[in-house]
Amino acid sequence: MIERYTLPEMGDLWTETYKLKTWLDVEIAVCEAQAELGYIPKEAVEEIKAKANFDLDRVLEIEAEVRHDMIAFLTNVNEYVGDAGRYIHLGLTSSDVLDTALALQLVASLDVLLARVEDFIQAIRYQAQQHRYTVMIGRSHGIHAEPITFGFKLAGWLAEMLRNRERLCSLRKQISVGKISGAVGTYANIDPKIEAISCQKLGLEPDTASTQVISRDRHAEYLQVLALVTASIERFAVEIRNLQRTDVLEVEEFFSKGQKGSSAMPHKRNPIRSERLTGMARIVRGHAIAALENVALWHERDISHSSVERVVFPDACILTHFMLVEITDLVKHLLVYPQNMERNMNVYGGVVFSQRVMLALVQKGMKREDAYRVVQGCAHQAWNKTDGNFRDLICKDEEVKSFLSPQELEDCFDAKHHLRNLEQIYQKLGI
Repeated sequence: MIERYTLPEMGDLWTETYKLKTWLDVEIAVCEAQAELGYIPKEAVEEIKAKANFDLDRVLEIEAEVRHDMIAFLTNVNEYVGDAGRYIHLGLTSSDVLDTALALQLVASLDVLLARVEDFIQAIRYQAQQHRYTVMIGRSHGIHAEPITFGFKLAGWLAEMLRNRERLCSLRKQISVGKISGAVGTYANIDPKIEAISCQKLGLEPDTASTQVISRDRHAEYLQVLALVTASIERFAVEIRNLQRTDVLEVEEFFSKGQKGSSAMPHKRNPIRSERLTGMARIVRGHAIAALENVALWHERDISHSSVERVVFPDACILTHFMLVEITDLVKHLLVYPQNMERNMNVYGGVVFSQRVMLALVQKGMKREDAYRVVQGCAHQAWNKTDGNFRDLICKDEEVKSFLSPQELEDCFDAKHHLRNLEQIYQKLGI
């Protein structure tokens, strides 16, 4: 495999310089393959490898005249190489280089993203371990439902990110594809063996059946997966925003010393990072739609996809990377308030234990319809009242008392019942 200059920062992978470096990698790999098969002199390849270079400013200067980026690049490379440069790009079309080099950029970007996903997974896992027994209220439709733990909520996040990691790993295989098949993909002017050898040198697989380009369904899948990853991040960010609301305040973004929340209201501590992540996910989703539009090209190719990809791939990769770094730091330093969780869970006198009371009544012989009616009546009487107390009302109800003893009623309000099977989930996730 050709050694490529790999950079740790995502933004660096999408510079013009790095792009042209991958173009040169592809051209040299093809020259090496040509020499191995005897199509060009081996000494010419050695000269090309020793001299080949480019200058970005010069490439742009030439492009301003010729209005073709690949020709400008090759012209500049040949200025460095000299006579041996006549063997560069032999039998190729521009897309052989462009699409194969783009695959190198996309794979390098995936490797960076996978490392950041792993960081995020570990951050979630740590917090889930810390709060596996931190009881809070579960909500459906935004309304109090039944007790869960904060660790259980985080377990759901962890499972989702593990799926995202699998998607990214699978995607790496799907996008690690090159094509060196000529003007319309028929290998009319280049031996298919050259494609196989050069792709192997670059760590790629030859495309099964390319046209002048690699079909854009692969690239659309790439952005669909990034959209899924960022949609997950958005889900977590929205949850943090909801739990940070003043009337809830069960978790809160870390607020650093000297940080200000509002230019007008000194008391404000806003979930700005979570809100930022929510907005960024919308951008990545938009790019995924643009990538889907690129799938339908005219005949063996047109150029309508090119201008789109110059925007959406750098944008989506850099945004996804930033979002992963941001959400990882946010979760690592998340402020968790168990006392507020306990307070919120017991509002209106433990009304969230209504199902446990109803089931206990049914198990003792009361008809389910009657049990539902009695429990709902007490629950609604307590609901949304400053002094509403479901537990007091249900314990005083004569119908209930005729079926359940005080101890049996007491057991209905024990949150531990709702947590008894969570260990099975934790074990599956290694929490």
